[in-house]
Amino acid sequence: GGSHLPDITVTSPVFEGGRLAFFVASRGHHTDIGGISPGSMPPNSRALVEEGAAIVSFKLVKAGQFQEAGISELLMAPGKLVGTIPGISGTRCLADNLSDLRAQVAANQRGITLMHSLMEEFSPRVVHSYMGHIQATAEKAVRDMLRQFSLDQGLPEVGTVVAVDVMDDGSPIRLAVTINRREGTAVFDFEGTGPEVYANHNAPPAVALSAVIYALRAMVDKDIPLNQGCLAPVTVRIPEACMLNPSPEAAVVGGNVLTSQRVTDVVLKAFQAAAASQGCMNNLTFGDEGLGYYETIAGGAGAGPGWHGRSGVHTHMTNTRITDPEILERRYPVVLRAFHLREGSGGNGQFKGGDGVVREIEALRPIRAGILSERRSTAPYGLMGGCAGTPGLNLLRRADSGRTVNIGGKASISMAAGDLLIINTPGAGGCGRPHSNQGGSNACDMGAPDGMPNARSGEQGAGGVVRGRELGEEDSQLQRALQSKRQRTGREEDGQSRVVLKGSVQEYVASQEGA
Repeated sequence: GGSHLPDITVTSPVFEGGRLAFFVASRGHHTDIGGISPGSMPPNSRALVEEGAAIVSFKLVKAGQFQEAGISELLMAPGKLVGTIPGISGTRCLADNLSDLRAQVAANQRGITLMHSLMEEFSPRVVHSYMGHIQATAEKAVRDMLRQFSLDQGLPEVGTVVAVDVMDDGSPIRLAVTINRREGTAVFDFEGTGPEVYANHNAPPAVALSAVIYALRAMVDKDIPLNQGCLAPVTVRIPEACMLNPSPEAAVVGGNVLTSQRVTDVVLKAFQAAAASQGCMNNLTFGDEGLGYYETIAGGAGAGPGWHGRSGVHTHMTNTRITDPEILERRYPVVLRAFHLREGSGGNGQFKGGDGVVREIEALRPIRAGILSERRSTAPYGLMGGCAGTPGLNLLRRADSGRTVNIGGKASISMAAGDLLIINTPGAGGCGRPHSNQGGSNACDMGAPDGMPNARSGEQGAGGVVRGRELGEEDSQLQRALQSKRQRTGREEDGQSRVVLKGSVQEYVASQEGA
């Protein structure tokens, strides 16, 4: 399914013996597709039409010919609304769009060639069979994980866990996961999630589904490829007209890059798998009528039972690589003044949350910049008594006056030459009650352990005690989690990220060490 408009998907059929056998597809995020701001990630969009070219379906290649004129017309179409929507434009980077689309077509063609080679070597029947086997293996792995979690948590044969988090505007994301241990199935029910918002962090249902399948794959101990079989034992219910299932005209550009991260955190919280990570992708855009630039900025990764969170990394629902400083400064009218870890921003705990980063960009000439971010007013919560991470902070320092102002989590600003944009990304939550030798008392310095309603009881954290539950219960939760992992892996946990979320960006880069 779709995510947001800058993500354009190119799909191609694979024929075998004159019959349709498979599809191959490539999806690319395009730097600009028009809309009300350069980079097509407007912080303040209120309707889908403001976010750029909306391509429902278009035959990109016909009779072997790339349809440049037709796709160009679609990409430039938003500019026709300039009389009714102030500041709107067609794509500002048409040549780049066309080059990227041709690259996507070429990637698909390479995929078609590889599929034909595979069928020639093993026969179409064998290839189809093994695709089924891969999905069946994934389905069994998820069913086994669901059963094990139910047992570890002491749930009844059909039991429910609940997790809640809130966006910076107060909109709740609520998830109830009901697990049937006998069948190895689960229902993920987002009933109680806030309604569609008059902002752009609504998310199409495909975003929530992607977050669920990612989290399930991450929590499976076995090394399996991500595939649709992971969702076979799962039913996902998303109420209509809520933030995760909005109307067709709703603005959604932030849903794919902000809300997706928060849904992932909520799923992992329900399963007591990891504390909150930075909770957004810190989307920065700048440009003018002749250029557009877009980047996402790393932050802290949440700690979990057995590992410290990584610092200065992209987490969960993103895999983008930031532009090298030399290329950024050579191609764009900016100077990168600072880029380093935001030390101490990760939450304290037996296992510490990862630190965020600081990124400072100075404009060399007048440009328009936008920041689309979350976790600026709500802190990334800890897990099992761990402390919350430090929220993010976006600042603008004016060159003419030296004045520094907080521009908030979502803003579109004009920068003059010499102005400095300072992005402080969030740290992540810690896991487990901090020991006294980790600095100060056993209580967290800011916020509360967990910082949000508990995954099982729904009770709110406050000070050194989670209401209705002594901190000793948090310690017991952590010890049960560590014991369960020891039984499954045969390893002792030392905090060095050996037991981690499989397949996630936290996966230990030297995973074979000590194996």
